[in-house]
Amino acid sequence: MKNVTIVFWISIAICLAMVAWGFFVPENFQAQTGALTSWISSTFGWYYLASVFVILIFCLYLIFSRFADIKLGKAGDEPEFSLVSWFAMLFSAGMGMGLVFWTTAEPISHAFISAPRSELGSNEAVKEAMQFSFFHWGIHAWAIYGLVALSLAYAKFHNGSPGLISATLIPLFGKKRMSGWLGKLIDTLAVFATVIGVASTLGFGSAQINEGLSFLFGTPNTFAFQLLILAVATLLFIISAWSGIGRGIKYLSNINMVLAFILLGMLLIVGPTLYIMNMFADSLGGYFSNFLSMSFNLEPLNSDRRAWVDGWTVFYWAWWVSWAPFVGIFIARISRGRTVREFMLGVLVVPSLVCFIFFSVFGTSALDLEQKGIDKISEYSLETATFGVLQHYPLGTVMSILTLFVVAIFFITSADSATFVLGMQTTGGLLNPPNLVKITWGLIQSAVAAIVVYSGGTQGLQNSLIIAALPFSVVVLLMGAAFLKAASQDPVAVKQKKQSL
Repeated sequence: MKNVTIVFWISIAICLAMVAWGFFVPENFQAQTGALTSWISSTFGWYYLASVFVILIFCLYLIFSRFADIKLGKAGDEPEFSLVSWFAMLFSAGMGMGLVFWTTAEPISHAFISAPRSELGSNEAVKEAMQFSFFHWGIHAWAIYGLVALSLAYAKFHNGSPGLISATLIPLFGKKRMSGWLGKLIDTLAVFATVIGVASTLGFGSAQINEGLSFLFGTPNTFAFQLLILAVATLLFIISAWSGIGRGIKYLSNINMVLAFILLGMLLIVGPTLYIMNMFADSLGGYFSNFLSMSFNLEPLNSDRRAWVDGWTVFYWAWWVSWAPFVGIFIARISRGRTVREFMLGVLVVPSLVCFIFFSVFGTSALDLEQKGIDKISEYSLETATFGVLQHYPLGTVMSILTLFVVAIFFITSADSATFVLGMQTTGGLLNPPNLVKITWGLIQSAVAAIVVYSGGTQGLQNSLIIAALPFSVVVLLMGAAFLKAASQDPVAVKQKKQSL
């Protein structure tokens, strides 16, 4: 296959081995990944929390540092995409489908199924439910994406390095090592983490589409039907990938952001509007006031609460790390010409705020129904919770159908973006990888998603994410150190340093 590197063949072999393991001995696959996940969570839970916090502090530091005015590109480079298109694409790639999946399910779970700290169903549990939802989907997640994207954009557009994860580490290890086996190992880790992260999200998305169709129209709620959904979606995102980043992903992202905000606005109007506004303000205040305690919440003296941290916070941090190479490369690709300050403010603040708004509208609407005894949303499956909530409000059927469209398009844009990124990483960093390579990765992603869902369902997805994220998290920390070393020699940073002396 033209232009592919050894990373392509090694990564394909690993993914196919995983698919075979999950297909032929699914019980063993689930048992082994479950045991490894438990060990990682109990042994490295502290590491996940500490490393993500360090990444966040580093990103905030860059905004106000002497590196803030460095441009991600050459001196005359201007941004390729408008601010609106830029926000839409990075949000669609970075959160999209998962956000629609969890906006109702997570607050309900924290308040009425398994609370992080307070008594189930209490007012405190409801308040904490929203605060921890903000915490899991806020600036910690976007800091991980931001660091990886910044390192890649600086290396590629400023220094002319290949668009590879390994290329960002040249300032630390040298070009020779990053061109050798160590660089190939790092790029393979990035590819594997991307495949697992995106395949997990495809699994969540196909399950939600399946449950939504079953809930609304009585279609079969089976693995076979979910497999059919995966197949149709795979065909659609391959068609989108074929059309290229400037057309398919851009247009679909813009369309879906409009649809998502229409859905958001409809529920805000027909739902408990005043309660939503009050919960948004209160949750935002609680998020900031409890920021540090949530960031280092490990509950070492309470096994039940520690299990909650492992199942939620550690899982989320692993999810964001596993998505980091995919989202980071994609955000870097669309961010040429922006300064470090503009880039970090855009990546950290705007998507986090949008996440908070979505959780406030959907999560509060769900909590209100359960608090008033109108419906036990907590008894719905994770995949059905959103549809269970919408049916109780005016225009519920219309909003449910719109939700299906939003999930489906997020599904396509996420997978489409991932095929592009995987193609880059396995063709030596080509900015426009061959379509055949992208199609191959599209099929592999869907196959891994199908096997993980088949062998372990939601738990299998979580297991795979936590395992894949651990080794790549070390790479992310090294990327930060490499950027700092390289940027310290940048003329803009040197000039700022001299002026401050």
